[in-house]
Amino acid sequence: MLQAAGALVVTFSLPGTHAQTPRVGEDEPVLPGQVAAPGQTIPPGQIDAWLAVAPDGGITLYTGKVELGTGVATALAQIVAEELDVAVARITVVQGDTARTPDQGVTAGSKTLQRGAPIIRQAAADARYTLRLLASVRLSTSVDQLVTRDGVVSVADDPGRRVTYGELVGGRRFSRPVTRDFQTKPRATYRVVGTPVRRLDIPAKVMGAAVFVHDVRVPGMLHGRVIRPRTVGARVGAVDEDSVRGVPGLVKVVRQGDYVGVVCEREEQAIAAARALRVTWRGGARLPAAGDLHATLLKLPGGPRVLVNRGDVDGLLRQAARPLEAEYRWPFQMHASIGPSCGVADVRRDEARVWTASQSVFELRGAIAGLLRLPAERVRAIFAEGSGCYGHNGADDATADAAILSQAVGRPVRVQWMRHDEHGYEPKGPAMVMRVRGALDAGRGVAAWDYAVWTPTHVRRPANRAGNLLAGEETGAPEPVSRAIGGDRNAQHGYAFPADRVVVHQLDRSLLRVSALRGLGAPQNTFANESFLDELAAAAGADPVAYRLRHLKDRRGVAVVEAAARAAGWTPRPSPAPGARGTGPARGRGIAYCQYENEYAYVAAVAEVEVDRAAGAIRVRRVVVAHDCGLVINPDGVRNQIEGNVLQAISRTLKEAVAFDAAGVTSLDWAGYPILTFPEVPDAVDIVLLEGRDNPPLGAGEPATCPVPAAIANAVFDATGVRLRSVPFTPDRVREELARA
Repeated sequence: MLQAAGALVVTFSLPGTHAQTPRVGEDEPVLPGQVAAPGQTIPPGQIDAWLAVAPDGGITLYTGKVELGTGVATALAQIVAEELDVAVARITVVQGDTARTPDQGVTAGSKTLQRGAPIIRQAAADARYTLRLLASVRLSTSVDQLVTRDGVVSVADDPGRRVTYGELVGGRRFSRPVTRDFQTKPRATYRVVGTPVRRLDIPAKVMGAAVFVHDVRVPGMLHGRVIRPRTVGARVGAVDEDSVRGVPGLVKVVRQGDYVGVVCEREEQAIAAARALRVTWRGGARLPAAGDLHATLLKLPGGPRVLVNRGDVDGLLRQAARPLEAEYRWPFQMHASIGPSCGVADVRRDEARVWTASQSVFELRGAIAGLLRLPAERVRAIFAEGSGCYGHNGADDATADAAILSQAVGRPVRVQWMRHDEHGYEPKGPAMVMRVRGALDAGRGVAAWDYAVWTPTHVRRPANRAGNLLAGEETGAPEPVSRAIGGDRNAQHGYAFPADRVVVHQLDRSLLRVSALRGLGAPQNTFANESFLDELAAAAGADPVAYRLRHLKDRRGVAVVEAAARAAGWTPRPSPAPGARGTGPARGRGIAYCQYENEYAYVAAVAEVEVDRAAGAIRVRRVVVAHDCGLVINPDGVRNQIEGNVLQAISRTLKEAVAFDAAGVTSLDWAGYPILTFPEVPDAVDIVLLEGRDNPPLGAGEPATCPVPAAIANAVFDATGVRLRSVPFTPDRVREELARA
């Protein structure tokens, strides 16, 4: 059987993967080596294909995880290259295609290398053993006498007796399940994993050759735009189709319930038609004044959920001579992808194909199927990289728009959102309120800690439900039951206090449509936790680093705090700095720490800031990050992720807040929603990687976001003696707090 095998396809079904049975049509791609006649259903056991070795020795990796700009495609290729003893350059990565790749869930939460990589690593290890087994027959020797290197199997003591992977598997198809009987390589032997391999995707992007979802073109493709109400929740009263009769290239005005769109031959025609179409809206929500946002959140319905309740919190707070308390506020924020979302769909009578930058093509497939009233197996979703998201932006919704319009006209349709669409209608990162009370003991340590957070859900991804899509809401799809996810992330602080209580008030709804933004609730909760711990340290007259170490028992947590302080040249002393109450420009430093989700990567950040008291401007001059995410696959990729986390977190801390009035979002352009600019980037972002090769990889896509806001706030306090408890720290807010001090 082994000798008759052609291209090697390793297939298996392990926890976290789901067998698929898509149809293979006349123009459907088939996995290398697979034999499938047009219309034949590929058996589920063969659909779980992860690896293919072609006759020329090239390796194809099939993964449900997708490249969002984080470098995961390169990291996964490194893992395969390590186990199969081939160069990374010989690996092609096929990602996020419901007809070609396994379902590995959502690419989110820094979970790709945590949960997606072990399965791929094991498949590659099994493939390596199978290649040796094939070679043992070809070379007439035992498997134990064979070694693999550079895509070649050879006899250990007679290297001239050799055979290439391509020579072994050229011809017919061979498949087998992964048995887990074959061990992955010992980490001490790694030659590829742990090295700064250059990103596979960067050269094409630099040269302008990369194909993004915005570049997808389908024969016969039309262009669409959607007209949405200015007022949140408004319904369609009337659509005046006569208002666009004279628009050149108009194909159709589409209305389904409260969903209104136009389809034209060319994109500029669709833009003109969308602007010209007169739609009368009625009703809708009335939002509170922006200044009343957080007071309104505290009044929204939602039950409390106790995460921690240890010791006599209330008694110790009552006994304290000077208990402390503070309220921290976080606004609605945007993903603010530089390029607006785009989607392309080709919907026929009984099947559909969509091209999307979704983080979860399988979940989106189910939602699109419900939207179009098609069986899920008749919908194919194909990932094409977007402009970046770091959370659930408008990618899924733009794809749904394209699908509805394509079904309405019976031709492929491309929908390119514009800036006002992205800013106005993408799901927002939720606004939150955090209240903390604390007390010191006789030794000025933390005696009691009482934490409460008010938060809506942070996740409303497609989840196979049409009602989770904006177009689904507008066309009347049943709204699914909301899942309370993400707002409790890092509500627990990670320190050891004698009395400790953490309560999450899970709100039943949000004032604006929300979903996952980088870190979900972790940056907000860490901002409150680490700011308040700094307040307690100041009340105790203690150095902020020493005070954290006093209450931190996790050795890996201690290590990152010490490493960050050491790299920053931290001089022990209490905050604020001497002279902080002066009148001129001020400089300060602050530290913050967290373990992401209380079980993954450890991060400590030191921020050095300069505050212009007169202008109220904060300039972050330097950020030092100590980061322990376990086994590092690509150190350059991890550093890139940490740098991106830091810059985005600075932007979110100093600048970003969704503006709205009684009707809805008003920050519909970059003037209304400013982000960090190049001149405002810190002079230095210094990174210390604390790698433990014996520890599993913990992911780096989100953790470093979390401590940065508190580190900045603590640095501002060190510089000025003023506490900033409401994000963003705009010049107006800084001047107001300085005047109040």
